[in-house]
Formats: sequence, C-alpha cells, structure tokens
Amino acid sequence: MSDATETADLREDFVREMVRKDLRDGTYSRVQTRFPPEPNGYLHIGHAKAITLDFDLASEFDGTCNLRFDDTNPDTEDTAFVDGIIEDLTWLGFTPSGDPLYASDYFEQLYAWAESMIERGLAYVDDQDAETISAQRGGYGQPGIESPFRTRSSDENLDLFRRMRAGEFGEGTRVLRAKIDMQHENMQLRDPVMYRIRHEHHHRTGDRWHIYPTYDWAHGQSDAIEGVTHSLCTLEFDSHRALYDWYLEQLPLPHERPRQTEFARLELTHTVTSKRRLAGLVADGVVDGWDDPRMPTLRGLRRRGYPAAAIREFCSYIGVARTNSRHQIELLESFVRTHLNRVAPRRMAVLDPIRLVITNWPEGLVDHVEVVNNPEDPADGTRMVPFSGELFIERDDFMLDPPPKYFRLTPGREVRLRAAYFVTCTHADTDADGQPITVFATYDPATRGGNAPDGRKVKSTMHWVSAAHAVDGRAMLYDRLFSAEVPGDRTGDPLDDLNPRSRQVLDNCRFEPALADCPHGEVVQFERLGYFAHDTREPQLFHRTVGLRDEWARIAGRT
Repeated sequence: MSDATETADLREDFVREMVRKDLRDGTYSRVQTRFPPEPNGYLHIGHAKAITLDFDLASEFDGTCNLRFDDTNPDTEDTAFVDGIIEDLTWLGFTPSGDPLYASDYFEQLYAWAESMIERGLAYVDDQDAETISAQRGGYGQPGIESPFRTRSSDENLDLFRRMRAGEFGEGTRVLRAKIDMQHENMQLRDPVMYRIRHEHHHRTGDRWHIYPTYDWAHGQSDAIEGVTHSLCTLEFDSHRALYDWYLEQLPLPHERPRQTEFARLELTHTVTSKRRLAGLVADGVVDGWDDPRMPTLRGLRRRGYPAAAIREFCSYIGVARTNSRHQIELLESFVRTHLNRVAPRRMAVLDPIRLVITNWPEGLVDHVEVVNNPEDPADGTRMVPFSGELFIERDDFMLDPPPKYFRLTPGREVRLRAAYFVTCTHADTDADGQPITVFATYDPATRGGNAPDGRKVKSTMHWVSAAHAVDGRAMLYDRLFSAEVPGDRTGDPLDDLNPRSRQVLDNCRFEPALADCPHGEVVQFERLGYFAHDTREPQLFHRTVGLRDEWARIAGRT
C-alpha cells in the first residue's frame, strides 16, 4: 500500500477514532480513502499532510486509497500537472490502489444523474449571469432571492440542459442549479450551481463536452461510484458537507454512502500554499519555476534536498486536528536536519575562498589524509582527501585584526585543518584597500591527522580544499521567500512581504574532488556550512537545504 508506512501503530486522533468506531459498529466493513488533487498546479507541502493521512489511514486499516484527479475545470488543467502529481506522489513514497482515476471518467454518469434530478424537479436551468446569481444568494443573516427561472417545467429544463451539452449556448449564458432552499442558513444549499458552460478543450475528453460539473456536484458522486468510505477534506469544506450529503441522498448509489470528514490543513510560517498565489509567483518571474528551491511545492523541496522520509515524519508528528493552526517552519527543518544528519555523507567545500599558502610545505608533495564520511554512520567508512601546500579556506576563517573571542586564523594563531595538520598564520598579502588576498602559514608535520603529540590544544578546526585538486562549482544559499511569519497579515497581500534577499548565488566555490562524482539530487553535509543538495540538472550546483543550527530547539526553549 505504501512504501512510507509501517504497520499500524495505534496512533490516536479523531479521524482514527471515528474509523475504529465505524468498523466496530458495522457502519462500514472496510476502509477506502482517496486523494483528489485538481491538476491545475503541482503538489505542495500542504498536500503532503493530506496525502499522508489518506494513505496511512488506508494502510493502517488494511484498506485502499485511490488517486483521483478532480479534472472538472478545463480552463486551468494540463496533462503536465497530471504527470507531475503522479511523479511527486511516487517520490513522497506512496502507491495508489490501482491506476489513477479521474472525475472525467464519470462525466456520463454525472450527466445522467443530473437529468434524473431535473426530471424529479430537483434541478433547473438558470439563464442569469454569475454576478446576478451570486447577489441573489444573499448572505449570512440575509434572505436569498429565488431565480425567476426556478419554476420552469421539467420538460423545458431538460431540453435546455441537453442543448447546453450540445454546445448551442455561449459561456456564462446558462447554468444548471440544484433546487434546494434559497433561505437555508447554510449558503451552500441556496440552489448551488451543478453545471456551467465551458467551450474549452479538456486534457482527457477533448472537445466532446461543452458543460462541466462543479466540484460539489462531482466530488461526492465520484466518491460513491468508487466506493470510498471516508472522504477526508480540509476544514474549508466544512460548510460543503451538508451539500455533499444532500446530493448523495437524491441518487441511487452502487455502494454505501461515503462520509465527508474535515481536518485542519497544514499551514507553515513564512509560507504561502495557495496554488493561485504560487502560480502567480511563477508567472511573474518572482521564482524560476514550480521547482524553484524556495517554493513550498514538493518538487521545489525535492530539488532543495528535503528527504521524502523527513516530510512524511513531520506530517505524522504534527498529527490531525479539528482546528487550524500555523506550524513553525523551523519544526519542519528540524525533521529534515535530523534525517540528513543520520544519512548524509560529509564533504569539504569552500564557498567564499581565499588562498592559504603553507610556506614550509615540501615542494611538489601531495599528501592524502583519511577523513570520516559520516561520524553518525561508522559503516559509511572513510575517504582519502588530497592535501597540498596551497589550499583554499573560507574568507571568514581569517581576519587580520580580529575581535575578542575570534578563534580562527589570524597572524600568530594556530588552528587545526580538519583531519590534516596544525597550521600557524605568519602574515597575509592585501590589496590596495587593505583586504587580504593570500594568507601564509607554517605547518607542524608532527600533527598529521589533526592531533599534537605533545597534547597541545587549539580552539578552532577549519575545513579546507587543496587548490590543485579543487573542483569549481556554484552554491545557492536561501532565506525565507516571505519575510513575515504570516505573509500578507499586515496588508492583506502576501506579495508585500516578499523577501528581496531570499537567494544568494555564490559562483566561485571550491569543492573537494569527491564532489565531482556526487550524483544529481544527492544531499551532502558541507562541513561547518550546512546540508547541500546537488542540483537535479546542473552539474556542480549545490542548494543549501538547511543549516547546521537547530533553530527549532531555540524556538522551543530547549537551548
């Protein structure tokens, strides 16, 4: 059922309690769920929570979970999104029960049921435009106004509806509405629209249809056709549940009636998950595409190096609630960091290089020092890294005139070069502005491996790369795409909180030779700098996934 889910662990939340009770009471003899994305964009971190719940719940109760595309709006849907969603779902670690399904698979059945509703006086064709219909619905505490076309005969409605299907009328000229109650306190039951005219090419049905069902008309009926038992939705669909049930009550169903249950959606600080907003960021060139590593899409997170397992663990950890809340993005990052700490190999990279010359190094000598690949995983072994008399170190690791408590390299200071030798800075060459351009030092041959025989200590260990063996590359460092914890909270427009410094591009990086063979997409720890993912396409481009410091521990008050 799922590559991500272990055996049932008796997790407790209101959804699982409901399912257990349903099985005990005989309400259902089995469990079937579904994940129903609309193919008008790519999956994001919010979808990951819904996916994890849908698939884990089915797995825990030996049930099934379908992937069903809600492809009822040809204006915005595309096969590229269909393929991308399937790919993202597979990457996240979940396998649907059978081939993907589509709401468009049921267009004929939905249409036949709509005709039946018309024949029984439960639906009618309305000639008013969308603005008029919306205005006549009234509001909470305000009465609705019945359409002047509400009393049409069933025969006239049926004739008009069939002509709508045939494409005789222009878009926006007519809709099919359910006839329920224009004074109902639930606005969703004030004669909702069931079909609208769209002369658009559909990615699966082509040009065969000129009318398309609304989400509310298609969703519950698709659940029923497939035999879904538990239809899990986010809280914004709470008011739709009465309509979901009303539609199902009017129809002869091939299975027992499914039940809709709502849960809180996933919201993160500094993050926007509205597909409309995300599509706008792409269209306006704010980001480079749906897979930009700053995006909260699964393909963006994947490119940035977020492990699928860490995302699943995070979604399981935050659980399922009845009320909306916003989680700190640092909590998600802590799951990513913890996972990568266990599995990511360590490598040395210098992102802002300055040359270090060891003046007493034997000319032409190349030493190879043994470096541990991952101290958290002894089975990962070691590697040999070349060391020579000219190295690159980080520019921040040297200062001519350091402040107090600066323990890295400065004239007269001795430091350890990781797994190699102790070196002592003697002097530095500077440019016309007094900025150092080359640092000079001597090394102690007796300290090979990074320890002094006489037991003396140093206060700093620095990473390095041999200049003669360095691999040239690039790195991208990321900050929050939105600077505010709740984007748009201050002005109402999240774009007002865009961070203009959300990405820093470093073009002059130097990597140790082992990174030349790093597979695309692999995440490694650049020692002292953070976790970095090799880009999925461009060679020697690395995206910083997360830093080494656990910001969530600070927020949670553990440090």
